Amino acid sequence: MKTYRLMDDLEICDLSLIIEDSMVIADLHLGYEQYLNTQGVMVPGFQFRRIIERIDAIRDVSGASGIIINGDLKHEFGRVSWQENREIIRMMQYLEENFRDITIIRGNHDALIPYMSQVSHLSVTETLKISCFLLAHGHVVPEDLDAETIIIGHEHPCVGLRSGERVEKIKCFLLGPFRDMKLLVMPSFNFVTEGSDILHEDILSPFLRESELTEFLVYGVEDFEIFEFGTVGDLLKFQQKTGYPGD
Repeated sequence: MKTYRLMDDLEICDLSLIIEDSMVIADLHLGYEQYLNTQGVMVPGFQFRRIIERIDAIRDVSGASGIIINGDLKHEFGRVSWQENREIIRMMQYLEENFRDITIIRGNHDALIPYMSQVSHLSVTETLKISCFLLAHGHVVPEDLDAETIIIGHEHPCVGLRSGERVEKIKCFLLGPFRDMKLLVMPSFNFVTEGSDILHEDILSPFLRESELTEFLVYGVEDFEIFEFGTVGDLLKFQQKTGYPGD
């Protein structure tokens, strides 16, 4: 297991980014299993354990001493479910025991986060500037975009790869142009679903709706391995010719 250097001062390490000595993850959506259960989809509560195991593995590989959560720590919008409350308490205890610095960037699911006692003593912000990078969740475009590279979550990007009748979704990073800057889109750190297939499903983030998605490079991630898939345009052309990847 090793990191993958994407650009100066920034590396991919599994589903995270490493900037300086901090690990960046996005879109945990704690409490998602309980939400699905209320919708009639019976899913066992396994995700919290998987998240902790994955953070541990990334920390061991990267040596990160700080952690940044780039939005959507929790799933429910206007309330805090019992699963969210329990898991946020456990998550904060774990992070404080294992990381020197903890920063939460507020996502569109995190309206209540600043008012929760479990995180009230931590840094909760709308954006975060580190060196030449600006981190924002990605559900809105901030007014101040003074950066060379913008890093967002929110989109949960993945690509669907077909093998016979089977389609397997692989989480991915996207890197491409946004105005006169670079835009880097992170995959979700959620293990209940793989995310939204960028080759087939509607785009969520206003950053990507303003961009030419076909120009974006795709970096697939599977158990600490990085796969260079070319551009979104390459994948779409390949799909049109062969029916693979995707539907």
